[in-house]
Amino acid sequence: MDPLLLGALVAMATILVLFSGVSVAIGLLIVSAGFLIVFDGLRSLELMPEILFGKLNNFALLSIPMFIIMGSSIASTRAGADLYEALERWLTRVPGGLVVSNLGACALFAAMSGSSPATCAAIGKMGIPEMRKRGYPDGVAAGSIAAGGTLGILIPPSVTMIVYGIATETSIGRLFLAGVFPGLLLVGLFMAWSLYSTWRSGQAGVLGAGNYSWREKFEILPRVLPFLLIIIGVLYAMYGGIATPSETAAVGALLCLVIAMVIYRLWDPRALWVVLRDSTRESVMILFIIAAAGVFSYMLSSLFITQSIAEWIGTLDVNRWILMGAINIFLLIAGFFLPPVAVILMAAPILLPIIETAGFDPIWFAVVLTINMEIGLISPPVGLNLYVINGIAPDISLRTILTGSLPFVACMVIAIILLCLFPGLATWLPDAVMGAGF
Repeated sequence: MDPLLLGALVAMATILVLFSGVSVAIGLLIVSAGFLIVFDGLRSLELMPEILFGKLNNFALLSIPMFIIMGSSIASTRAGADLYEALERWLTRVPGGLVVSNLGACALFAAMSGSSPATCAAIGKMGIPEMRKRGYPDGVAAGSIAAGGTLGILIPPSVTMIVYGIATETSIGRLFLAGVFPGLLLVGLFMAWSLYSTWRSGQAGVLGAGNYSWREKFEILPRVLPFLLIIIGVLYAMYGGIATPSETAAVGALLCLVIAMVIYRLWDPRALWVVLRDSTRESVMILFIIAAAGVFSYMLSSLFITQSIAEWIGTLDVNRWILMGAINIFLLIAGFFLPPVAVILMAAPILLPIIETAGFDPIWFAVVLTINMEIGLISPPVGLNLYVINGIAPDISLRTILTGSLPFVACMVIAIILLCLFPGLATWLPDAVMGAGF
C-alpha cells in the first residue's frame, strides 16, 4: 500500500480510537500494534516492549516528575493568593493595576508551577471575585485569568518544553530560554487588551488606584520571595553550567517542599501525601504517553509513513510560509481536542523533518507550537481552562467565559504572527546565552 494512503488510514484510526474515550497512551499503543500486526506481522510486536521501555531510558525524563512536584507543592499552599496580593499592593498605583497584577501573578505562578489549570485555580480564586467586586466586566475578569493560566506551558520551567526537547532531541536549556520573551510578549498583549476592553466597556473608573501603606506592601514579601528565588536559582544553575535540568529540578522540588512546610506549615502527613500522590499520578500519565508515543513513532517510521510525508512535502512547490500556515492550522485543530503533551509527542516526529527541510528553526518552532497549544486550552470543545474558571465562578456562564477568552486567542494569534515576522523574539536569547545553535 502507498505510504501516504497508509498514513491517512493511521490518522483516521488514531482519531477514532482517541475519540472513543480511551486514554491517549493506550490509544496510541492500540493503533501502533494494530498496524504493525497487519503490515509487518505478529513478530513485529516483539520489539514493542523494548521500544516502550527504551523510550523511558532517558536521564532528562527525571526532570518531569521533579518539576511536577515543584509545582504541586506550590499549588497546595497559599503561594498563589499571596503572590496575587503582593502584586496588587505594589501595582496599585498603576492604571488598571488590578487586572495587571492578576496577569502578572498568572505569569509568575505559571513559572513556579508549570501548570495551566493550577495557575487558573490559584490566581482565579482570589482575582476573579476581586475584579468583579471592583466593577471589571465579567468577560475581562474570567477571560484574563483563563488566558493568563495558559502561560504555564510557555514560561520556563515548562514541562511541555521538556517533552518537546525529548521528542525532538533538542536542547531543553535552549527551549526554556526561547520561551522567555514570547511569554513576556503574551503577558503584554493580554494586559493591553484587558485595559482597553475595560475602558471601552465604560468601566474606566475601575482603572483607578487603591491605597496600601508601605508596611502592607512589605509585610507580604517574605511569603513569596523564597519561591521566586528558587525559580531564579534553578534557571541560574541550569544556564550557569552548575547542574543539568534534571539535577536542578530535583533540588528545586526539594526546596519548594521545604518552603511549603516551613512558611505555610504544610506539616500534615496527609497533605504531603496528597502532593506526592497527585504528582506521581500526573508524572506516570505523562511518562506513559511518552513511552506509547515512542512506539507510535516507530510504527510510522517502520511503515515509511514519516519519510514519505516529509518527502511529499518537500516536493510541493509552495511558499514555505504557506506550509507553515497549514501546519499551524493542523496544530490548532489538534489542540482543540488533545492535551499539549499528546499533540507534541504525536506530531513532532512527523513535523520536525518538514520544518527543517523548509528552513525553519526547531527552537523557534517549539514556541509557535506551544502557543498553538495555549489556544487549545481556552478553546472549545475541550478548553480545560474554561471549565476550571467555570468551577471557580459558577455564576459566570460558560458562554461569557468563552466570549471573554476569544480576544485573548486573537492576542495569541498576533503573537504567532510577530514571531513569524521577528523570529529573533524566540531565538535571540538562547543564542546570546548558549551560543548559536542552528
